[in-house]
Amino acid sequence: MTTSANLDLVRSIYARWERGNFASVEWADPDIEFVIADGPSPGRWTGLAGLRDGWRDFLSAWGDYRTSVDEYRELDGQRVLGLAHFSAHGKSSGLEIDPRLTRAAILFHLRDGKVARLVVYLDRDRALADLGLKE
Repeated sequence: MTTSANLDLVRSIYARWERGNFASVEWADPDIEFVIADGPSPGRWTGLAGLRDGWRDFLSAWGDYRTSVDEYRELDGQRVLGLAHFSAHGKSSGLEIDPRLTRAAILFHLRDGKVARLVVYLDRDRALADLGLKE
């Protein structure tokens, strides 16, 4: 798989997420590692069932969660970083999350046309620091 094909795959995943569709997993390797690196509910899950459980755990705290990409960065032939923002409201608190104030990142590790590892950062600065990158 070429780097541009990796980017096309990540863009297609984000297109679903931007519409609020987090149920689709055909893009994921059966042994995917899913990590939420920071935020109120960090964790690590494996496999397709783990990916579903992790997303369900994360999304269960939010109402009307939406994400949108600001920029894609191809880091190498196997990794694509999506710099994003999100909006939502807390189901318990009712707190509205202003998308202008959120700066998240998701790191996609790709192998053989599938996402083998997915790391969600709610703090974009932490993601960039972990990867040795700058804004």
